[in-house]
Amino acid sequence: MIDWPRVKELRDEVGPEDCDEVVDLFLEEVEEVIAKLRDGDRAQLEQDLHFLKGSAMNLGFDDFSQLCLAGERKSAQGEAGSVDLIEIVDKFEVSKVGFLAELPSLS
Repeated sequence: MIDWPRVKELRDEVGPEDCDEVVDLFLEEVEEVIAKLRDGDRAQLEQDLHFLKGSAMNLGFDDFSQLCLAGERKSAQGEAGSVDLIEIVDKFEVSKVGFLAELPSLS
């Protein structure tokens, strides 16, 4: 679900304080797009999923990023209506809970 070696690498690269800021910014920006998906807004679905995928990959949210990639591809093929937004939102929420629970113990 979470690529902890990637998270540790990020923390080592930017330092613990800056990593906390990156996490806060990530969650804030992703939550804005997730809110659109919760509302069923598919107007810019391909772009939204592309953004989510990239953000998720940077912070180690592997399973979530894979769902976003699959949805992005469907959207690019004109199949945005078949993208399971509930599954994507649910995967983000589960990933976020696990991430935030384990992050403090990351050393």
